[in-house]
Amino acid sequence: MRSIWKGSIAFGLVNVPVKVYSATEQHDIRFHQVHAKDGGRIKYDRICQECGKSVQFADIDKAYDSPDGERVILTDDDFDKLPAAEKHEIPVLEFVPTEQIDPILYDKSYFLEPDSSSPKAYVLLRETLEETERTALVHFTLRQKTRLAALRVRDNVLVIQTLLWPDEVRAAEFPSLDDAPSARPQEVKMATSLVESMSSEFDPTEYTDDYQIELRKLIDETLANGGEKVIHTEAESQDDGEDAEVVDLVAALQRSVEAAGKNAKSGSDSASSSSKTPAKKTAAKKTTARKTPAKKAPAKKAAAKKAAPSTDEAKGA
Repeated sequence: MRSIWKGSIAFGLVNVPVKVYSATEQHDIRFHQVHAKDGGRIKYDRICQECGKSVQFADIDKAYDSPDGERVILTDDDFDKLPAAEKHEIPVLEFVPTEQIDPILYDKSYFLEPDSSSPKAYVLLRETLEETERTALVHFTLRQKTRLAALRVRDNVLVIQTLLWPDEVRAAEFPSLDDAPSARPQEVKMATSLVESMSSEFDPTEYTDDYQIELRKLIDETLANGGEKVIHTEAESQDDGEDAEVVDLVAALQRSVEAAGKNAKSGSDSASSSSKTPAKKTAAKKTTARKTPAKKAPAKKAAAKKAAPSTDEAKGA
């Protein structure tokens, strides 16, 4: 990994020098746009609507159009006047119970590495957070933008997770839930039994992104065949227009519990010393897509380019 930021955490009178690294990465395959007719690359130019000339990036300012149609143009000097935390300091604002931070507020994650000959101050802050079971709220400025962030410990490493501002979270107001009937005790009991039969310890390695796997396979097969590949698509089932059968909720839950129990019983004959619940195998895999949709890409576009997609290009529209 390569450090993207250097600075220090201001922990009272204690200064903790750190390096910042992106904690996550996207593995999605990136595409660039091409002309479907001849495979030529599509490029974009910044054209001024007033003079019709191409404009260099250095000559571009930012503008805001008000609802009344008035335009305000701001330069880099204007943005420099705005309040922001010190660019190379992460000030601790307060310490709060970790469970009080709603997960919906979490945004981007970053690893922090000690950046001094002696990591004693880093270790002190890490152990204090673990001992008190608290999360530090901090200000974190990156790319000229100051965010509220949570500083916590993960696998003995300090981690910063930027937080959304409260007004960036939409209110969940759905009138359809106002008069929704409460679940009956029997329904809650059966649903609870189903949850218990499917319960297990969370292991993210059990889940895979099948869409990206199949997409990579499709690209590799196309390259292996010299860029020519015919993709056969299955006909989609037609909707007969009839209303779906209304199934009794308790009966559906009962069948689910029985199915989970049968799978658990059959799996117990070959169970090992692992602590995982056999019923977990009945749960559907968490995937972003299935194999069939990946095969629906038109043959012409799949064969348009023999070269592998560049990771530096933006995703195709």
